[in-house]
Amino acid sequence: MSAIAVSAARRSQDLAAAWAFVRRHVLTVYAMLGFAYLMLPIGFVIAFSFNHPQGRFNYVWNGFTFDNWKHWDGVPGLRSALVLSIEIGLLASLLATALGTLIALALVRYRFRARGATNILIFLPLSTPEIVLGASLLTLFGNRQISNVIQLGFWTILIAHVMFCISFAVVTIKARLIGFDRHLEEAAMDLGANEWATFTKVTLPLIAPAILASMLLCFAVSVDDFVVTYFNAGPRVTFPVFVWNSARVGAPPQVNVIGSVIFIVAVTGMVANVLVQIRRQRSAATV
Repeated sequence: MSAIAVSAARRSQDLAAAWAFVRRHVLTVYAMLGFAYLMLPIGFVIAFSFNHPQGRFNYVWNGFTFDNWKHWDGVPGLRSALVLSIEIGLLASLLATALGTLIALALVRYRFRARGATNILIFLPLSTPEIVLGASLLTLFGNRQISNVIQLGFWTILIAHVMFCISFAVVTIKARLIGFDRHLEEAAMDLGANEWATFTKVTLPLIAPAILASMLLCFAVSVDDFVVTYFNAGPRVTFPVFVWNSARVGAPPQVNVIGSVIFIVAVTGMVANVLVQIRRQRSAATV
């Protein structure tokens, strides 16, 4: 075989190996590029939380400093807005998850006349534009009879958040209940457990991951909401409303600090959950 033929064979083998490598890793590379694209804005948020702006706008890098983290509540109104968002988020997630669990159980376990209409009603807040929800709720709360009882503020924000969070809770818990094995409940009742004992000892522990996921999702949606809150907040200011108000006159770097902390806490919780699941799988495999 001539040197030219050997060189051509080697070239074709190299091309085949390169193409095989690309085929094996193209999805991985694509996913990494997509992930980097999604994380790029968050990277800028974290980086500019250490910026030392010369003016009111934190858009140009001027120097590195830890002062923004040391004095994260140095901007007037930031602490109260953050506390209000956390309070609303906790209460809304608890109430929405409790109501959503009961609604999901009713929709999955029982057949009743208005079941189809209830399903449509539950999904309406997910498909309705937020500005329509916010304006509709404002019209409701602005009704003379209702406004005499409840004023725009903490309670109207809470009611609005519970309303649209219920949909997320029902969807999350319903997905878990659809795949639930009812034979486990029947076995518990055959062994002498009543309905309440079966629910607390069998059903509730098995759907607990879905309930926890629902609470976390509702809390994230509540803390993040701006449009519905802006319509129904009245004189109260949540963190998203504070950010919007600040952005009009100059966003302080402390806003980036709070955003970075929220991101770090969320990622830490996610990583901790993954590690716990891996540990449980290894423990189950060794038993």
